[in-house]
Amino acid sequence: MWWMQLLTASLLAALFLQSGMDKVSDREGNVSWLREHFKSSPLAGRVETSVTIITVLELAAGVFSALGALAILLWGGRSFAYAGAVLSAITILFLFVGQRLAKDYAGAAVLVNYFLLSMLAVWVMR
Repeated sequence: MWWMQLLTASLLAALFLQSGMDKVSDREGNVSWLREHFKSSPLAGRVETSVTIITVLELAAGVFSALGALAILLWGGRSFAYAGAVLSAITILFLFVGQRLAKDYAGAAVLVNYFLLSMLAVWVMR
């Protein structure tokens, strides 16, 4: 179980830290692409606010997951990893709803795997 905890926390850390940092380092590129992606959806006028919310959620999920992986490795603590897993699931839920509103059903379907990984992480960190 220790390996499952460490590896799921590490994967979520890598996933969300990379994605969040990409949104920070290329915010305008992301906003521009998402404006086009959501132009016919109810989120059309809320892209910049949505990107900010998603960026904060992704970075929080990544930081908590990374701290959780370190805690598991160093002393077996799971609290940070549990928080990271919960934040990961919430973030993916937000992304999933956005994809569905944009009628990007293939993109939404891909997110289901990440959501299941997050749920597995929540379960193994309990």
